[in-house]
This record gives sequence, structure tokens and C-alpha cells, in this order.
Amino acid sequence: MQDWFLIIPLLLFLHCFLFSATGKKMVVGVLALQGSLNEHIAALKRLGVKGVEVRKPEQLLNVSSLIIPGGESTTMAKLAELHNLFPALREFVQMGKPVWGTCAGLIFLANKATGQKTGGQELVGGLDCTVHRNFFGSQIQSFETELPIPQVVAKEGGPPCFRAVFIRAPAILDVGPDVEVLADIPVSAIAIQKEEDSTESGKKVIVAVKQGNLLATAFHPELTADTRWHSYFLKMVPEIEVGASAIVSTSTTTQSFGGRPIIDFPIYQ
Repeated sequence: MQDWFLIIPLLLFLHCFLFSATGKKMVVGVLALQGSLNEHIAALKRLGVKGVEVRKPEQLLNVSSLIIPGGESTTMAKLAELHNLFPALREFVQMGKPVWGTCAGLIFLANKATGQKTGGQELVGGLDCTVHRNFFGSQIQSFETELPIPQVVAKEGGPPCFRAVFIRAPAILDVGPDVEVLADIPVSAIAIQKEEDSTESGKKVIVAVKQGNLLATAFHPELTADTRWHSYFLKMVPEIEVGASAIVSTSTTTQSFGGRPIIDFPIYQ
């Protein structure tokens, strides 16, 4: 009987430890001001991970990583300022918490942005790069392309290319020495109507990078069935490395959901 007085506290300790090491640490915040937040939450759900909407500074205390989705960056910035989110977002980044910005989220994370509307917009910063806010043109210049992603494939497997969706997309013009380039695209392959954006044949612009705890993509992985970018981001969270093997990404060529064959985007469910 005396042994139970020793075993019960041990079991309670293990229960608390396992809960903190799995459930709590697998909650991903999605900035829910505007844009494709529901699509990101759906992608996380397909990987068995809980995504929660973040609209207030105090809600950042309940997540260990954050996705800043695509949308209209100027509108998102105005709403973030209205809700006094910028100080909390900057602190979140500076604490080393993983943050992934897609499209407008990339602009948010950049230290410097060009091509902004009159008056500019406030940035979270932290990512040592310069972003051109609307590099690929207006809505009608949106496009999709097969994008080689060797670093992501090395960790997540699947086909060598990712079907990337660019919607009024930004591009990264230059990066600092600590920034790892994950994907770039030939400018000559894209129809850019603005004369000032035309470049010589063979030149590329960067569309995906990683710097420490920050990940950024100019395109929208959440609009496809391929979850490799989400899986790649989840494995950036140090606390979940023990359980990272349970996160299995899927690509559009090998998997299906609910018995239906995976086809092109959109896949939001």
C-alpha cells in the first residue's frame, strides 16, 4: 500500500509533463485579422494539429508558434494597429517563437518593404530582407507555377516541385547573410506588365526564405492539398521535436483525403 503513495505522485507528474509536451505545444496561432486564416487552420487540422485564431495580444500567450496569413497587407496593418498588436507580435518574434508569414505575412515580417501605398505601413520586422510589396503586379497577374523546393523536399519528401499559387504576390529583392533561401523563381518566366519590373533573361527573385525562427513564403501553400510547407513549419517548434515524427505531410501526387483523389487547389475543407 505504501508503494501507491509513491506511484500516484509520479503518475500525476508524468501526466502533466506529457500534456505540456504534446497538447499545449501543438497549438498554432493564426493571425485572424483578414485574409486566408481559415485555409491555414484547415491545413493544420489535416496534419492533426490544432490551429486557433489570434486577434488580441493576450491570445499570443496561449500559442507557441504563429502563422500570419495572406491577405491585403495594408488592411491587416491598420487592423493590427487598431488592436495594438504590433508590440506583442514583435515581442513574440524576438522571443524566438516560430512565425511563418505567407504573402502579406511575408511583408509583415520583413525589415524593409518597397512599393507600398502612400504613407506606407507598419511592419513587425525581424526578417533581414527587403520585400517589394506587389512585385508580380495586380490581381489579374496572379499565377501558379511548379516551384523547386529542394530544402523542403529533403525534410518532407514528396515531389521535387511544389505547385505554388501567387496572388498579387510580393517578392524578396535581397536578403541578409543569415537568411536561407528556400525557393526562387525566374522573372523571365512570369508575365510582368510593368516596364520598371522587367529584367534581363535568367534573373531570379526570391520567394521563400528561412531565418532562425522565421519562415516566409510569397505564395499561398494553404490553398493547395500539399501540406509539406505546414509540416516543415511545425517542425521548427523546438518543443515538439520529440513528436515531430507524428506529423506526416502529404503531397498532391501521393495522397487522398476521405477517399477522394487529390486534385488541384483549392482544398479548403
